[in-house]
Amino acid sequence: MSRAAVAKTYKLYLGGAFVRSESGRTDPIGGVNVPRGSRKDIRDAVKAARAAAPGWAKKTAYNRGQVLYRFAEALESRSDGSDEYGEAVDLLVHYAGWTDKLAAVMGGVNPVAAPFLSFSSPEPTGVVAVLAPDRPDVLGLIREVAPALAAGNTVVAVVSRSSPLRPLDLGEVAGVSDIPGGVLNLISGRLDELLTPLCGHRDVNAIVDATSDDSVAATVDELAAETVKRVSRPTPYTDSLTRLEPLVELKTAWHPVGT
Repeated sequence: MSRAAVAKTYKLYLGGAFVRSESGRTDPIGGVNVPRGSRKDIRDAVKAARAAAPGWAKKTAYNRGQVLYRFAEALESRSDGSDEYGEAVDLLVHYAGWTDKLAAVMGGVNPVAAPFLSFSSPEPTGVVAVLAPDRPDVLGLIREVAPALAAGNTVVAVVSRSSPLRPLDLGEVAGVSDIPGGVLNLISGRLDELLTPLCGHRDVNAIVDATSDDSVAATVDELAAETVKRVSRPTPYTDSLTRLEPLVELKTAWHPVGT
């Protein structure tokens, strides 16, 4: 007996749940309907990321590394055998290894000419907006999301606009990877509708713009200036430390020494 095929219905990944866009809109891509995120979806995603930020930041570096490594294991199980998936898995393992090295590399004891010790240590900046590149769709997203998560930030990411299917599947990977709900949020849709509500949101602390689009960059810079956000524009060749530095704040503490 023949049976009818069940077409997959893609969802947004917000707050650890798979949800339809509140707008009810979809865009047909690749023979399936992809949710077209809205301003309200962005607000919901940022709210979830903000709520999850303290818990994720307080986890030990070792625990965050374990979670990212589990993310890599789960992605490996979804691999299609392509070089892109393999490199994405390697990147997650790489940044899992960075979690307990950030403090040693970026922090330290500062020289002072006084009877004090001055310590600096990196802390997460908070909620990071990620504008993923269109290509490569999976690797491009992992390349920008992994350093933000490794540094202890929560993320709201707008996935590839032209190829959103595999990036949206990463929500299912994250869902079985011990990543707490709200730490990673994935939205598909049209950038001209999502850019202003995301990059202008006052609960977003930093923006990673990987679109390589000059018109997007101009809008992002204007919105970031209005709301005092740090903007980074890594390329595929940007090294790990340069990706991590804009996503942390250095906290300095002073301690008296001697008598």
